[in-house]
Amino acid sequence: MGRLQDKIAIVTGGAQGQGAAITRAYVEAGARVAIADVADEPGTLLAKDLCQAYGGDSAIFVHHDVSSEESWQALVAEVGDRLGTPTVLANNAGILRFNEIVNQPVEEFELLWRVNTLGCFLGIKTVAPGMVAAGGGSIINASSIEGLAGMPVVAGYTSTKFAIRGLTKAAALELGPKGIRVNSVHPGMIDTGMTRGVGADDAAMEWGAAKVALKRVGLPEDIAPLYVYLASDESSFMTGAELAIDGGASATHAFGG
Repeated sequence: MGRLQDKIAIVTGGAQGQGAAITRAYVEAGARVAIADVADEPGTLLAKDLCQAYGGDSAIFVHHDVSSEESWQALVAEVGDRLGTPTVLANNAGILRFNEIVNQPVEEFELLWRVNTLGCFLGIKTVAPGMVAAGGGSIINASSIEGLAGMPVVAGYTSTKFAIRGLTKAAALELGPKGIRVNSVHPGMIDTGMTRGVGADDAAMEWGAAKVALKRVGLPEDIAPLYVYLASDESSFMTGAELAIDGGASATHAFGG
């Protein structure tokens, strides 16, 4: 029996990068997973590969916009029809933009909020009732080390990640008596297509590696095992927690490293 045997999970942003690593780790641990993403081609291919490797309906792909309540309702209905009631939600989808506050367009700030924060809120709101009916579940919200401390030129992103941290704690208090655990994960600098896509080249990765205790940036495969633990019954007494997985970035202060 796998650590997530018989569990049904939704992974938002699950088609690529950190989300794909979480999806693979969940399937390997025995869960059936709905890959919820706007990236149709990689999501479809990932689901196909996982079904070929692990059989049956190990993974399905569902096109999904996390910022839309209607899309969330349609997602949960489709997952229910095809897999069953989801008892694990990995609110992983997110976007990153670099900009100084005085130069950041309002539209960009709003986009960050809609995808990163509203997406988590809508996921909790939509998935929780089914989890309660199923007897409980686990929700894991992707924050960041920028949800633990500030950083220049990412004020918009940072504000969304701090909001996820607070949302997680409030949701944990509301949903704990109903059998649902809610925790937040705070990765450091992770080498993904998202970070590369906003200008984090090899030089930036080397700079980030030099700043942390382990002297390297993270990989998606470094983050996925924590998501497995939080989705599993092994973490049954953990809720409202914020878990930094950052190579030691949050262990220091401005003059450290």
